[in-house]
Amino acid sequence: METVKLSHIVERLAPELSPFLTSRELELCIVLRDGIELLEPADVMEIVQHSICNGQKQILIQ
Repeated sequence: METVKLSHIVERLAPELSPFLTSRELELCIVLRDGIELLEPADVMEIVQHSICNGQKQILIQ
């Protein structure tokens, strides 16, 4: 297991997504079961989608 910030994942595997994420989203800590070395671009898209959805849920709850 490895914990990394979403910004590190995006910078490394999908830098083109960075402008579409808020600073709050980029600061999220993500726990990766198999570490960052085994991530693929499709995995990054899924992580980003879930991060955005979870962030929106938090905003609606408040």
